[in-house]
Amino acid sequence: MQKEISIKTGMTKIRATFQDPDQTKRLFNNVKGFLLVLLRALILIGVGYVILAPVIGMFVNSISSDTDAYNPMVFVLPQFPTLEKYALVLKRLNYFSVISKDLLYTITLTLLQLFICSMVGYGFARFNFPLKKLLFGCVVVMIVIPSHTIMLPLYMTFRNLDLFGLGRALTGTSGLMGTVIPMYIMTILGTGVRSGLYIYIFNQFFRGLPKEIEEAALVDGCGVWYTYFKIMLRNAMPAVITVAVFSIVWQFNDTFYAKLFLISDQIVISKRISGLAGTIANMDKILVPSIQELYTDAGIILVLLPVLIIYLVLQKYFIEGVERSGIVG
Repeated sequence: MQKEISIKTGMTKIRATFQDPDQTKRLFNNVKGFLLVLLRALILIGVGYVILAPVIGMFVNSISSDTDAYNPMVFVLPQFPTLEKYALVLKRLNYFSVISKDLLYTITLTLLQLFICSMVGYGFARFNFPLKKLLFGCVVVMIVIPSHTIMLPLYMTFRNLDLFGLGRALTGTSGLMGTVIPMYIMTILGTGVRSGLYIYIFNQFFRGLPKEIEEAALVDGCGVWYTYFKIMLRNAMPAVITVAVFSIVWQFNDTFYAKLFLISDQIVISKRISGLAGTIANMDKILVPSIQELYTDAGIILVLLPVLIIYLVLQKYFIEGVERSGIVG
């Protein structure tokens, strides 16, 4: 809105037009808001492209035919799309058999981590005991120290450990190498894959819950275990979902511990991907590296599919749990 002011000086009349300050402020705020939205959109598009471009590229390669691989004119979309790569990869990976064993192995480890890590996190959040700060410092150290720094002690420990003769019964030799038992032992003892992070998440979440809930349960005559399982754990479902998603993804994609403990690739499907190109070269006589890459991309997409489905189903609860557990910001 403009304002016009007339000033009369002697025989001369001066007219001046001024811009309304409120309108100028609103215009400035609108421009500022538009620029912020534009900047946010550019950042999200850039980050999304960096994350999704490799996956989209692998999917496009997996449905490309051999002709498309040799055709220099094919750049983004294949000219003759086909699913024959998936048909052969399903056969060479023994996909359905291995993926069912892998999911059973992953889900059991996830359930154990949820049970153990939630109890440890609840203990740190609600109870006082000797050396509490020192032990929680050890949990933080578990998060900070890379797994590669302790791989030799872990290998030596489980190579020489024959728990109740299980190693000799399962592998014919002493020690637990070549079995999944080391992973279950580590998980039960709270030192499994990323267990330190999960303990920290549960600790932060339980600290954010009001103590009045437990006090009311105590007045009603509930014991510690009943309060934990029936009341506190139910209120911690966002943290449970968060840890479950993290655990499933990291356990399913783990190759470090699988190779360290010599776990069979008939159980861990992520280990089979690295040898897929060699298997196809030997059994199907496909020796061209560019064609082998198409089959490898198809195998990677098949391995990613279960984790992607789980994440899409639990996405809402996962985001809520991350926000409430205090591990961001």
